[in-house]
Amino acid sequence: MFHTFTVKTHSRDEMIEITREVQQWISSQSFKNGIAVVSSKHTTAGITVNENADPDVKTDFLRRLDEVFPWDHPKDRHMEGNTASHMKVSTVGHAQMIPVQHGELVLGTWQGIYFCEFDGPRSRQYTVTLISS
Repeated sequence: MFHTFTVKTHSRDEMIEITREVQQWISSQSFKNGIAVVSSKHTTAGITVNENADPDVKTDFLRRLDEVFPWDHPKDRHMEGNTASHMKVSTVGHAQMIPVQHGELVLGTWQGIYFCEFDGPRSRQYTVTLISS
């Protein structure tokens, strides 16, 4: 089972929680046990699992990535000028595998799935592939 989702981002760097949307689609598929692979279809946007209780985690996360990969670096040569976004995705990853048990994503109490925009705002896509166990 496979589905493509569209997400609209509003900032250059942004983390959008997609847990509920992914869970609702899994539930609609009557999928019981296996793995959900959540994957960004972009080289400048990734997927991560992180805390979803305190919004300051997202703020800190994005700030720290900016500190490691500043947007303007005098030695960057990529002509589009978005080298930082490529570096961030390579660090965060473009996909995550999340177990599914009894039709529910197996996440910890404070965990959520995030679409990570690093070169927005844009209209983006991510996919969810379900693999039965």
